Formats: sequence, structure tokens, C-alpha cells
Amino acid sequence: MTTETALAESGDRLWRQWLDWAVAQGVAVPQEAAFEEARARVWEGSDYVAQTAARHPGIFAELLASGELERPLKGGEMAARLTDALEDIRQAPRHDEAGLQRVLRRFRRRQMARLVWRDLAGLATLDETLEDLTELADCCIRAALECLESWARAEIGVPCDARGEAQALLVLGMGKLGARELNLSSDVDLIFVYPAPGEVVGPRRLANEQFFIRLAQRLVRSLDQHTADGFVFRVDARLRPFGEAGPLAMSFGAMEDYYRYHARDWERYAMIKARVVAGPAGPAARLMNLLHPFVYRLYLDFDAIDSLRNLKRLIDQELLRKGMRENIKLGPGGIRSIEFIGQVFQLIRGGRDPELQRPAIRPVLRLLGDKQLLPAAAARQLDQAYVFLRRVENRLQAWQDKQTHVLPQSPLDRLRLARSMDFPDWTAFAAALDHHRHRVQEAFDRLFAASPAAVEHRQEPLFIALWRGEAGREEALHHLAAAGFADPAAALARLDGFRAAVVRKQVGARGNERLAQLMPLLLRIISGSEVPDLALARILEVLEAVLRRTAYLAMLVEYPTVLSQLARLTGRSPWISRRIAQQPLLLDELLDPDRLYAPLRRAPLQEELGGLLHTVAADDLEQQMERLRQFAQGNMLRVAAADLTEIIPLMVVSDYLTEIAEVTLEGVVRLAYRHLVARHGPPGGVAAGQLGFVVLGYGKLGGLELGYGSDLDLVFLHGDGSRQALTEGERPISNEQFYLRLGQRIIHMLTAQTPSGQLYKADMRLRPDGNKGLLVRSLDSFAEYQAQNAWTWEHQALIRARPVAGDPELFAPFTAIRRVILQQAREAVELRREVREMREKMRLRLDKTGDGRFDLKQGRGGIADIEFMVQYAVLRWARQYPELTAWTDNIRLLETLDRLGLLPGAAAQDLTSAYKIMRAAGHRRVLREEPATIGLDRLCDIRERVASLWQELMTD
Repeated sequence: MTTETALAESGDRLWRQWLDWAVAQGVAVPQEAAFEEARARVWEGSDYVAQTAARHPGIFAELLASGELERPLKGGEMAARLTDALEDIRQAPRHDEAGLQRVLRRFRRRQMARLVWRDLAGLATLDETLEDLTELADCCIRAALECLESWARAEIGVPCDARGEAQALLVLGMGKLGARELNLSSDVDLIFVYPAPGEVVGPRRLANEQFFIRLAQRLVRSLDQHTADGFVFRVDARLRPFGEAGPLAMSFGAMEDYYRYHARDWERYAMIKARVVAGPAGPAARLMNLLHPFVYRLYLDFDAIDSLRNLKRLIDQELLRKGMRENIKLGPGGIRSIEFIGQVFQLIRGGRDPELQRPAIRPVLRLLGDKQLLPAAAARQLDQAYVFLRRVENRLQAWQDKQTHVLPQSPLDRLRLARSMDFPDWTAFAAALDHHRHRVQEAFDRLFAASPAAVEHRQEPLFIALWRGEAGREEALHHLAAAGFADPAAALARLDGFRAAVVRKQVGARGNERLAQLMPLLLRIISGSEVPDLALARILEVLEAVLRRTAYLAMLVEYPTVLSQLARLTGRSPWISRRIAQQPLLLDELLDPDRLYAPLRRAPLQEELGGLLHTVAADDLEQQMERLRQFAQGNMLRVAAADLTEIIPLMVVSDYLTEIAEVTLEGVVRLAYRHLVARHGPPGGVAAGQLGFVVLGYGKLGGLELGYGSDLDLVFLHGDGSRQALTEGERPISNEQFYLRLGQRIIHMLTAQTPSGQLYKADMRLRPDGNKGLLVRSLDSFAEYQAQNAWTWEHQALIRARPVAGDPELFAPFTAIRRVILQQAREAVELRREVREMREKMRLRLDKTGDGRFDLKQGRGGIADIEFMVQYAVLRWARQYPELTAWTDNIRLLETLDRLGLLPGAAAQDLTSAYKIMRAAGHRRVLREEPATIGLDRLCDIRERVASLWQELMTD
């Protein structure tokens, strides 16, 4: 008998057995050719379904009659079916665990027959099959827990925490169950958790831990135990904290402590797929929030790639030892390799990119391609391979409902598998399988190959000797001089000092291993930079700041391009090195040069901030402030990088920095408002969707001229409607009090010192009545103050004021008030005198000119003189020329004054040119962390021209 004949006849006996039963029972058998083709395919590919139909013929008859073999179940339909099946068990006067087990097993048998039929007959996609299998497991776990927990409470009592609140068991699904990717004969990996310690309120004293351990044991038994009806799902609880040595059920607090202090690297990977499959929603959300920081780190975590590399190496060694190369899950180019590729990107980048925080692998692969983290073609190929391998896995397990991932060896079994995968024979199937596995292994090897720094390390013998201190002093000085260091002795001293810091900070074995790979490569890269001496000093400052955070050292080892960018930028700017040393998260920005040197404008900035804040809990103010700082600092670094390399001009630098501040303020206002609304409800009388609150930007923020170290000059206003009303919440306060607290919270979120530093310095002294005035005023009160009580210098400040965040409905009313105030009639001589006197007071107090240096901002003929001349001109002529109130920035105001011919000759062009040049000099000095002064011999012609125009315009 040929193999093909044996295969064709293998299920005939069992099918005839069912047909005989059907005829005896009068059961109609479909006669369509499509049915017989599907039936033959299923009987050929699954002895499990054929045996089920033969031994339990009623099940197959019910499936035929119901039409469920031809259609997918609707959402909730499977759970409803199981609820109905368990109705008698729930209503029984006595607790019936045996009855529960019987119903669950029979329900599982029916659903498995349906799922295998649809899978082998080609009536369901892979995703649909995996989802249905997961839903089956979820339903069985939930239904069993519901019954068992109810019975346990009736028998023993109700577990409560210290406050007397009842506690419930939560079941955490791991692996394929957690990712909703369950295969046909998979274990279910479960972890059992309960919210808080305490005692059972019942007939006898019992700790919550004991109650929930017993409940978990009963749940495992109800699912896993083999009875005359089989089993439901094999349960594996070894992924719990401390594994088999740990308690079967653990409180939230104990679990948090374990993952913070004791968990191993592989447990992070496992937690990517974690999902609460049973238990109340509130505690479930708390549990996932508790686990989230363990899995996803705020920084880009490149320790993960080496850890996964080592883990896969151990698995490969074990497979070779056991001779399991035919394993399609764990073997070369198998399912696990694809999962590792997705997981390494999730662990490295998931904390920064919430979109990657998904348990299922296929959406992650698509995202990796969309985000160009993997080549799009490679991502598609990995997805195709995953679908192929998972279908093979299901076909292997559909045969006898056994958990196996090993390819068959007998000719009959090989032919059966090939035909179930739509191939005519084993040779064709094996060729396709090898093709997919080869592609997976290639992608895996590219990603997990030895780090570039480890390869380079073998090619840097001179720099290895320098780092290890193995070269004598004269030899070391010679090497450093040959490498381009202008002061070899100082460079050697810096290396010695850094080695001492490594010892002092006790970086551990992993840190020393990373440094051994990193430092020789770093020295070579620095030696090829523009200014090696400066780059070395500044990069060592950054490295010393991250010595005990090996993830950053791992990043530099894995991506030497980051070192190149670091050498390039820090050599030009100590501001950048200082920022990165204070906030190492900024190293992440150096990974992608295309992104680094292409700062974002408003819309993409808003999208990026929204993504960063999206996954933070609404009440987690601390984490929200960290994300805001991460956003602002990262984007300022991009601007500085593009600025230092002259990719963007000065005026655009200020535009970028201003937009970063505005988008940040928008985020701060929105979050602060939500926090207060959650506590007190929205302000009364304010239309839905409106805030009734506006933030005004003054000074450099208002004038779109922010620099790298600029404060934010802010004024807060609220609308006038219903200011005496109360907020509409359970703890109402007056609208006035609400807006005062809103202003206070905004300032706190901006200025508080967090681990990431301060977001911005906020200066509120330009509000009406200065520091003595109300923090938040109404629009009417502001207008009245400006019209009746404001000094001339306050009107000068108003020229550069504009709405930058808050309720757009209030932007136009403020703009109208500003226009009216600026267009007031003024006597020119008196105005000139007041502006001039204010400038002289400022100069006496602030001018740092002296000792051969000129103060760019406050010196005679400097930036402030230009600003005061512009402000004088606007206040003098705005009544006659209202277009002077349209702009808040000096450049466009000067352009308008020039167009209107209000300044003599070429004064406007000269002032514009001088303003740009001096601001550019100031920007550069900030990036070099130098005082905003220049030598008295510099920019002499420009300063003299500005001083001359001051005499011409501002003196009587």
C-alpha cells in the first residue's frame, strides 16, 4: 500500500462509524461536494476530530445542525454558551466541582472540534483561529473561577484587606494566552494574584494568602486534571515570582517587590504578553499599571538586546544538546526567533513609544516596518514566516490534540502535514518551510550579531592599552599625541580620573565588561573629531553620569554612531554635554541622525507629546511631569544639534524653541485642568469643551525669540462669565478659586525639580501689580488695569504679549484689549522721556560691560537698546498706524516700521541687521556656556550704529 493510499484510508473507518450512527438516529448528512471535500480534509488532518465524532457522535451532529462549522461565533457568543451550560451547576444546592469539571471538558471538546474543522477546512484565518482559541480559554478560566470563588466564600468566608474591603483573585495570563495567540493544544501560563494581605471574615481565622492559594489550586485542578472527559487546558504556573519555589498566589505588594528587586531579565520578556484574563476590572487595571514600569523603561533600554542575545544563545545550546533542530518553535528560524526580534524592539523602545506596547507579535511586526525600525520588506517577510509557522504548529497539534512542535519523521505523517498545509508532498512543503526559516534566521542573526563595539574592540590594540593603563606614561603620551590630542598630558589625566571614578562608583562586572568594549572605540572616534581634547573631557563627563546605568553603556556599545554624534556635538558645545549628563535620556536622541538634525514643528510636536502622555495614568502627576521634561529637553537638543551644524538659521532656531515651549505649555495647561476637574468638577457657567482660561506669553516667548536658556514670562487670565459661580463637582469651589489653583498647578508643573530637572523657569512679574498682584485675573480686570493703572514700561511689555496656550475662545478678546491699549493717544516727548529713563535704570542695574568685555544685551548699543527703540516707535505711532499692533516680534515690527517710513533712512534695516547679529552671538555663547559678553574690540561698527540711532531717536 502506498503512503497516499494509507493516508486516504486512515480516517475512512471512523467516518463510516459516524455515518452508521447518523443513519440509525435519522440525522441528515450534507450531500454537497464542498462538505465532503472539507470533511475528508479534516479527517485526514485530525485524528482528534475523527475520534471525537466516532466516540461522541452527538457533538458532530449538533455542530452540523447549528451551522457553527460554517460561520465564526459572534462576540460574546461563546461565553454565553458556556454560561448556559453551567446554569444547573450554579443553581445546584450543593457545590459540585465534579460537575463543573465535566461541563468544562465537554464544552471544550465541542469547541475544539469546531475550531479544528474550520482551521483545516480553510474556513478561518490564522488570526481568527488564535483569537477563538484564546476566547475559549478565557471563558473557561472565568467561568471556573466564578463558580469556585463563590463556593469558597460560602464555605470559608470572604477575604478582606485591613480596611475590611472584600478581595478577589486575579488571573494573569502569560505567553500566548496573554497575547491572544493561543494555539490548538497549548498550555495556559497563569499567575495568580490578589490585591492586599488580610484575613478571611468567616467561621475561622485564615490569612488571605492561604485562601487564595487554595482557590488557585482548585482552579488549576478544574482546568488541568485528567478525568474520564479529558482535560480543559494544561496549566503551567511556573512563570510566577520565584517559580515553583514561590507561593501559588501572591499579593500586589509582594509581586511589586519581586519585580523591582528579584526578577530576572527573561521575566521582563515574559511580561510583555501579560494580560489579566479573570478578575474585577478595577484591581486588574491597578495590577497592569504596577507591572508596566518593570517591562517598559522610560529610556531606550539597550541592555535588552544583549540579554536576549545571551538567552537565545543558551536556548540554542540546549537545543543542540537535545538534538531538537526540527523544533519549529525553538529551533533555528523558528517562532521564538520571530518573537525575540519583536520583543527586543519592544523592550528597547516600548517605554518611549507606547504604540509598541502590544502583547501580540503581528501588530508589532507591522509597526516595526511602518516606523522603519526594520526594513519594510524584512518586516513583511517575518510576518509571512510567522503565519506559516503558526499554521504548521496548529496542523501538528490538530492531529491528536497533543502539544508538539517537532516535525514528523515517518513518511505517512510527513505527507499528512504537507497536505494539510496545501502542498502536494513533503519535498515541496519542506522547501517552503526552509525558505521561511532561513529568512527568519537571517533577520535574527543581523539583529543579534555580536555588537559593533565588540568587533571594533579587537581592532584597537593601542586604545585598548591606553584604556587599561597598560602603556607606560611616555608611550601613552606618544599615542595620544599621534591620535590628535593637543594636550596629551591633560587627556591622560582625564582618562586616569575616569578610571578612578569607575572604581569609586563600583560599576560591577557588567559595567566593566561594557566599558572594556566601549572605551577603545570611544578613544578612536574622539581622535578623529574636530576638537579631541574638548570632546574627551565632555564625553567623559557624560559617561561618568551614566556609569551605573548599564543600559546607556549598552546603547553606546551597540550603536557607535551615537558616539560619533556625541563627539561631534559636545566638541562644539558644553551646553549639550551638560544637558545630557544631567538627563541621560537625551542620549536616545542621538540614535537617528536624520531625526537628530531635523527638529519638529508644531503639528508633529503635538503628536509626539500626545504619544508620550497617552499611556500615563490620568492621576500620575509625577510621571506626566517626567514625560513633559523628556519631550521638551529632547526637542531642544535636536534644535541645538541642527543649529550647531548650521542646518537651520538663527531666526528659525527661535521659532523652533518657541513652538516647543508653546506645545509644552498646551500640555501642561491641559493636564493641570484635568487634575482640578477630576477633584472639583469643571467651572460653572463655562461652555462645554472650553477652559475659560488663557496663558499669555510675554518677552521672548511672546516675541517668538526664545533662546536656549530663556525663562518663560507668563500672565494668566480667565474669562469674565460666571466668575462667582461654583464648579460642578462633588467638592465645589468658586470659579475664582479654581482658576487660582489652576495657575498654581501650572507653575508647579513647570518649575518643580524632578529627576529630569526643571521644565522651564516661569517669571510671573509682568502680571498686573507684579509680584503683589493676583496670580490670575479676569479679562475685564486686566483691561481696566492696563487702561488706568499700568506704567509705560508695562505697555512696552504688552507689545510682545500674545496668547500661547489655553482656551482659544479667549485669544481674540485679549488681542482686542491689547490693540486698544497700544493704540492709546500718547504725547511723543513725554513717551520718549519715560522710555529713555526706564532704559537708563535698567542699564545701571544690569549692564555687565567692563574689564574689556561688552554686554550683548544691556550694553550701550546692544540688544536692549534696539528693543526699546522699537517699543517706543510702536507706542508713538500705533494710534495712527494700527498695523503696528499686528506683530509681537522685533524683526517684523522693524519691517513694518520700515515699510511705513517711520524711521529715518536705513535705520530699520541697520537695526534689523544688528539685532540678528547680536542675537546670533548670544545664542552661540549660551551653547558654549559662556557669559553673554564679547570683547570690546568686536562688533564695534554695529554697536556704534545702534548707539548713534539711539541718540537720534531717543534724545530731545
